[in-house]
Amino acid sequence: MKKGINFWSFGPGTTAKQAINIAKSAGFEGLELSMGEEGIDGKEGYSPNELKKMAGDAGLELPSFASGLGWTYPLTGRDELRQKGMDFVKRQLDIAAELGAHSILVLPGLVGVDFIPDAEVVDYEVAYERAFEAISALKVHAKGVKVNLALENVWNKFLLSPLEMRRFVDDIDSEYVGVYLDIGNTILTGYPDQWVRIMGNRIKMVHFKDYRRDPGGFNSFVDLLAGDVDYPAVYDALKNIGYSGYCVAEMIPGYKHYSDQIIYNASKSMDRILHK
Repeated sequence: MKKGINFWSFGPGTTAKQAINIAKSAGFEGLELSMGEEGIDGKEGYSPNELKKMAGDAGLELPSFASGLGWTYPLTGRDELRQKGMDFVKRQLDIAAELGAHSILVLPGLVGVDFIPDAEVVDYEVAYERAFEAISALKVHAKGVKVNLALENVWNKFLLSPLEMRRFVDDIDSEYVGVYLDIGNTILTGYPDQWVRIMGNRIKMVHFKDYRRDPGGFNSFVDLLAGDVDYPAVYDALKNIGYSGYCVAEMIPGYKHYSDQIIYNASKSMDRILHK
């Protein structure tokens, strides 16, 4: 398994170029860049091809491409909102192909969100139908650019069970639609090693986070190996299903001083987790 770091792990104001250099210095093999409404975050005028070359020259891969726009423009929203979300996913796929990434992180939709004030609550059955219709349409574009739609398990009150997520992906029926398994996000309602086993070869990418059940809440995400994730069990489960792709640390930057230290700490923790 390879170890990567997500762009969101870096402090505010970090550019893509700086992230490439820090990630390489910290010993990572890959960097997951991210997309906002204006394109690649922190790109500083560089094109996707230029960033790809910059990463390659540093000895880094760009295996995946993330976006948080699914919270603002959910694939389960009303017609105009859903269409805008689909348009952004298509753009994300196109940029990912230019970057040389094989997968994009996609929020499959939402029923409700506790941490977004005034977020619309969508009927669960309606959300399922809308998400299924949207991903079914997007899989055609994904196949065209040969980039995977990797659906992430998040705190969206939707696709809560690994059995439901597995069924959803299987019913979409595309080699370009799979799962972006976020290890830390499973702790609130389940067990990550069970998710790994049940998802199996549907897993396209893996996010590493850690979480403390007590006291709970969004602020309970902590540094790797400081929470309740049983990472030895996660590692064994990933090995047992034959996963050999990227595990990408998604840290929450919050150090008051020397903010990039979280990147180095995450790298060392991943070395222990992945037996490097």
